[in-house]
Amino acid sequence: MLSALLVLGGLGLVLGAVLGWAEVKFRVADDPLVEKIDAILPQTQCGQCGFPGCKPYAEAIAKGEAPINKCPPGGADGVKRLAELLGVDPPAADDMEHKPRAVAVIDENTCIGCTLCIQSCPVDAIVGASKQLHVILEKQCTGCELCLPPCPVDCIHMVVVKEDLATWKWRYPVHTLRRVA
Repeated sequence: MLSALLVLGGLGLVLGAVLGWAEVKFRVADDPLVEKIDAILPQTQCGQCGFPGCKPYAEAIAKGEAPINKCPPGGADGVKRLAELLGVDPPAADDMEHKPRAVAVIDENTCIGCTLCIQSCPVDAIVGASKQLHVILEKQCTGCELCLPPCPVDCIHMVVVKEDLATWKWRYPVHTLRRVA
């Protein structure tokens, strides 16, 4: 019994070492440009750009297969930051796909609690339970509209958020701002 445990333990160590070596030897290096582009994109995974998520869109931009202005949640600021990163001129304002910032709102009189919207939300901005009223967390909602198609009773609609003192945000993350001395 003890010898069987020692043999299996030794075999586990050898196989673990071989797998560790293989991971280091055959590692596929990611393109750093793709990572930088992906960091600029809003990470909503909404598919409004025509790609299944932000990472595939970033890969297509890096290869030159997609324009930089196909991300409505990123807006004009995202396009500007992508243009700066890639060293290209931003497209004309007429060529940009722009949507005003909007959040989803659920009509509580119509919601049947089917949970299909919860399952489709990429940022977990919808809370609720089966056969219960669902609620959208406004601060979490990115306005990707992925919750609209699965709703069988069309109780979700988008409301444009007006920019005022309560909803205003910095254009860029604080860590990207340079200090002026």
